[in-house]
Formats: sequence, C-alpha cells, structure tokens
Amino acid sequence: MPPQTHNTLLFFLLIVAVTVQFTATMAATATNSGDLPEFREAPAFRNGRECPKTTPWSSTVDKNSHNPSLIHIAMTLDATYLRGSVAGVFSVLQHASCPENIVFHFIATTHRHADLRRVIAATFPYLSFHLYHFDAGLVRGKISYSIRRALDQPLNYARIYFADLLPAGVRRIIYFDSDLIVVDDVAKLWAINLGRHVVGAPEYCHANFTNYFTQRFWSNPAFTASFKGRRPCYFNTGVMVIDLWRWREGRYTEKVEHWMRVQKRFRIYELGSLPPFLLVFAGDVERVEHRWNQHGLGGDNLVGLCRDLHPGPVSLLHWSGKGKPWLRLDSRRPCPLDSLWAPYDLFHHSSLFSDS
Repeated sequence: MPPQTHNTLLFFLLIVAVTVQFTATMAATATNSGDLPEFREAPAFRNGRECPKTTPWSSTVDKNSHNPSLIHIAMTLDATYLRGSVAGVFSVLQHASCPENIVFHFIATTHRHADLRRVIAATFPYLSFHLYHFDAGLVRGKISYSIRRALDQPLNYARIYFADLLPAGVRRIIYFDSDLIVVDDVAKLWAINLGRHVVGAPEYCHANFTNYFTQRFWSNPAFTASFKGRRPCYFNTGVMVIDLWRWREGRYTEKVEHWMRVQKRFRIYELGSLPPFLLVFAGDVERVEHRWNQHGLGGDNLVGLCRDLHPGPVSLLHWSGKGKPWLRLDSRRPCPLDSLWAPYDLFHHSSLFSDS
C-alpha cells in the first residue's frame, strides 16, 4: 500500500473513532439528563439591606399562610421551552431589588418532574421554587386545533388553573411566558393596585376583535352579547398579574372553561388559549404600563418575521409569535433584537473536543 494511501486510511479511521466516541458520549449525556438541556450555574443574587426580612418559602411549613413580603411568579416548564424559561428566571433575579424574596412556582405536565427539578436546582442553587404537576387531562378534551401547533399544547392552558394548583397562601401571582426577559425590577409590576379587577395586564384598546373570532361567532347574537358593555381591548396573556383570591371567589376557571367547550362545539376562534381569556376578561382588566410587555418580538404566527420594539420605555421583552431567540441564534439567523436576549442565555454549549 502506498504511504499516501496508508496515511489517508489512518486519518479516516481516526475520524470514525472520534465520531463514534462523541456520539456515545452525547447519547450517554442525553440518557443521564433525560434529553433535557444543560445550563451553566447562575450566580447567587442576594437581598439588599433595604429588603424586608422574611422566612424563605422553602422553609415555611404552612404554605397556606400568607406572607406579604414575598413575590410569587408562575411559569411553565417543558423540554421545548426550558431554555427560554431559564433565561427568564435569570433575568428576573438579575434585576430584582430583593431577589431572595421571590418565589417561583413552576408548572409541568410530564413524568419528568425529577429531571426538571434537577436542572432548575443545579442552575439556580439559591432559588426558592416549587414544582407542581398539571394534569393534562383537565383540558385535553377541551382543546381544539389552532393556527400553530405550539398553541394547542395542554401546558399552554395551565394558567387557567393556578387558583387550584397553588396553595391558598399565594393570594396573588405574576404569570410569565417562557419566551421573555425582564429588564427592570419585578417588584414594580408586583406592586400595581388591581383594585376590583382579577387580572392586570397591558391593554390595547385599538384592537380589531374580528381578527380573534370566526364568522360563526360574530353571526351569533348569543355569543356577541358577551362583549356588551365592555371595551374591545386586547391584552396578551403571556404577562399577567392575577388576584388568585378573587379568581377563586368568582369561579373564573369555570368561566374560561365554558368558552373552551363552546369552541369545541362551534369553532368560534383560531388562537389557542387567548380568545377564551378575552371573552371573560377583555375590557375588564387593570391597565398596566405597556413597558411591561413589549410583545410580538417573535414575529407573526405564520412566518416569524423580525419585529421592532414598540415606541416607549421597556421593562420586559417578549418573543411571542413563531420565532424564538434561542432557535434563531443557534441557526445563525438572528433578528436584531435577539442580541438583547442572548446575555441571559445560560445554555451550556458542549464542545466537540474536550481536554477531559
């Protein structure tokens, strides 16, 4: 065999051996982690001197007792959006004036609770959090297909059931989607006065509601009567402050479920869990400054084109829509605003070759 051919063969065999070893290593990693991504450990965020002293949520025996010094935030957890959820948590802690007084309530549907808990605990060793199981059977028979498959996932409807899932001691909750970052002190959002309202959110009263409901809805006087006496104001359900005590008292879970059942029978909307929220709450929410939900940065629901910020100040950036910043960054086709999300990404990018 000529020397050149021999060297080429050796090089080829070396590449094959390295590839096999790398594949085996990645497979073992996936098996050990339950196919969940791995993240770098976040730094510890500590309270300032001005923060009220309080017993950590994890140390509280009676979760039904109310602690006014704590801020409660709810988010969902799943493998698909875990990277976005971790970035969101990191952003909240980094900008909080009293990060040790924040409690995260994570909702998950899968049997992989142990894996999800391990990832969160390893990434945020000092975080006060609790993980709840959401029974997908509660909504599986009430969900009808929409324009995007992601909108049809049972976990997308978990926000309807916070009043049932969370302990009675949690009287108020901030809900955050898993595709946003906070760039302001979340205590400012927590402090808004809801007054008589159940929900607080940024409102947009120039909305054309014909875009959110089908012709079958608008042609039925019994359906359209639900908006009588209310302004047609859109709000994005990815950022909400919810009075859980009033929600429980008013039995609002049942009111939202009612419209989900109507949808299954008559097909009155196309957009997942948003329309039933609008049918119950539109025109009757406490108005929050628009800075707290600069939404739509993921682009439209069909193409996912790049979007610009809305005019005005920014406290929260929300990549609602089809395009997610981590996917666009990984594909090396980011939108300009994705660079604002990137500093909060704790995802651990494994190298092909390692000294170890």
